Amino acid sequence: MNNEEILSLAEQIVKSWNWTTEVSRSQPNQLDVKVLKLEELVPIVVGLRVKRLGYLSAIVGLDLGSAADQFEILYYFCEKNSAIVLRVHTPRVNASLPSLCEIIPSAEVFERELREMFGIDIVGLKTIEHLYLPEDWPDGVFPMLKDTQLPALPVQGEKV
Repeated sequence: MNNEEILSLAEQIVKSWNWTTEVSRSQPNQLDVKVLKLEELVPIVVGLRVKRLGYLSAIVGLDLGSAADQFEILYYFCEKNSAIVLRVHTPRVNASLPSLCEIIPSAEVFERELREMFGIDIVGLKTIEHLYLPEDWPDGVFPMLKDTQLPALPVQGEKV
């Protein structure tokens, strides 16, 4: 399949199942799918996997700020030179997303990062230990939130 065939098939899958989505082409080799109902994320991912329309290359979290009171999470599926981007919004307060690990085991590292950096609860995530931050990192401090005040870190060689 060429890029156009991949993106057209992905668009057909998303539209044919009557999921609540908005589909657009932001670039010639990218299909953007805004998933409007969070409970439809996993079935859409299953549909892409069944048709072998790319591998999960990244899950990216964006804090839209306290005024917007939302996160946008981007799921990138890549195949050849094409990208299918699933966009999901979730409230900042009590943010929660379903885990994709049962479908795509490699999603774990991305989901752990979302949990650790943004404080998003990933329902079904089995490993919840810190991935990047030290084990003694303060609870409730999420470094990627726009309004987070990070604790002062000791300068190397300085006694704590």
